[in-house]
Amino acid sequence: MEKSAITDFGQVRELSTPEERFNPFKWYRKMREEAPVRWDEERRTWDVFGYEEVKTVLDRKEVFSSRVFRDGKSLFENGLLNLDPPKHTQMRDIVNKAFTPKAMQDWEPRIQAITNELLDNIGGEREIDLVEQLSYPLPVLVIAAMLGVPAKDKRKFKDWSDQAVAGPANNSAEAKNEQLQKQQQVVGELYAYFKEIIELKKKQPADDIISVLLQASVNGESLTEEEIVGFCILLLVAGNETTTNLITNAIYTFLEYPEVYRQINNDPDELLPAAIEEVLRFRSPVQASFRIVQEDVVLGGKKLRAGEYVIVWMGAANRDEKQFQDAEQFVVPRKPNLHMAFGRGIHFCLGAPLARMEAEIALREWIRRYPDFKLSAGFTLKPLESTFAYGIKELLLTV
Repeated sequence: MEKSAITDFGQVRELSTPEERFNPFKWYRKMREEAPVRWDEERRTWDVFGYEEVKTVLDRKEVFSSRVFRDGKSLFENGLLNLDPPKHTQMRDIVNKAFTPKAMQDWEPRIQAITNELLDNIGGEREIDLVEQLSYPLPVLVIAAMLGVPAKDKRKFKDWSDQAVAGPANNSAEAKNEQLQKQQQVVGELYAYFKEIIELKKKQPADDIISVLLQASVNGESLTEEEIVGFCILLLVAGNETTTNLITNAIYTFLEYPEVYRQINNDPDELLPAAIEEVLRFRSPVQASFRIVQEDVVLGGKKLRAGEYVIVWMGAANRDEKQFQDAEQFVVPRKPNLHMAFGRGIHFCLGAPLARMEAEIALREWIRRYPDFKLSAGFTLKPLESTFAYGIKELLLTV
C-alpha cells in the first residue's frame, strides 16, 4: 500500500512537543549511539540516523527509491523528489539550466536589490520580525520572479508552504486524517493556481522557468502539465522553506554564539560563507527525507525488506561525532564540513546554489546595517509545526 502523503508516516512520537521539535538533537545522539538504524513499529517505517548509514541510503538510488508517493494525493508526486532515473535525469537536465553558475550570477544583482528594498522598508523601526520582514519575503519574491508568477500572491505562497510541511497534531487517526485533508486541499489549490499560470504562459511566453518547461521536450515529447506543475510546487515549497529557515536559523545561532558572531562580523568576506555552511550542518533547514526499499538489503546490521519505507535523518547525520569533531558545537570555520543538508547524489538539492546566494546576500546586508542586535524582550520561541522542516515561526529582534 502506497503512502498517500507525508502525513501518512505519522507524527514521530519523540518529536511531539515544540521543545522536542526545536531540539531533536538529544534524541538524535541517543539513536546514533543505541540504534543508528531502527524499525518504528507504530509508523511501520525504518529510521536511519548515522552519517555513514544516511550516506549509503542517499547514494544507493537503485536500492532506495524516491518513488514514495504514487497515488495522486501527494503534494510532491510529480516533482523531481519523487522520480527515479531515467525520468529524473531527463527532467533535471531541463530545469538545471535555471541554476547554472552563469544563471546564478545573473540573479545576484536582482537578489541584492530585493534584499535592499526589504531592509529599506524597515526604516527606523527598532523591533523587527526577521521572518516576516526579510527571511520569508526574500526567497518568495525571488522564486516568484524565476517562475514568472505575480509577486502579489506571496501571502498565498506562505500559507501553502506552511501547510505543505506541517505534520499531524498527533498520531491519532483523526489528526492524521485532518492533516491529510488539509494537504489535499493545498494540492488542489496549487494545481488550480499553476494551471491558470501555464495557460497564460502558453499564450504569452516570457523569460521564466514555466515558459522554458513549456517549450522543453523529453525524447521528443513535451512535458505534461502535471509534470510542470509538480516542479513548480517543489520549487515554491522547497525554495521558500529551505531559504527562509536557513536565514532565520543563522541569525538565531549567531545570537546563541556571540563570540563566533563577533568574528564573523569582523571579517564577513572570509567567514560568512563558512558560517552559512555550518548553519546548514548545525541546524539543517530540512531534517529528513523519504525512501522506499526496492530489494532486500542489510543496513547497519539490520535487514530491510523490499517495499518497506525509510526516513533518513540528515539532521542527525550532520551531528554525528564520528564524522564531525565537536559535532554539537557551532564552529566557524569548520574544515572539512561534508554536511548533507542539501542531500546527496542524484537528489542533491537543485536550488542549493540559489539558497546559498540568497542567504549570503541577506546576512551580509543585515550585518552591515544591524551589526548589534538582540532578542526582543517579548520574544517567545515558536518552532515550526513540522518534524521534517526545521525553523521558527518568528524571530523578534531589537536593533
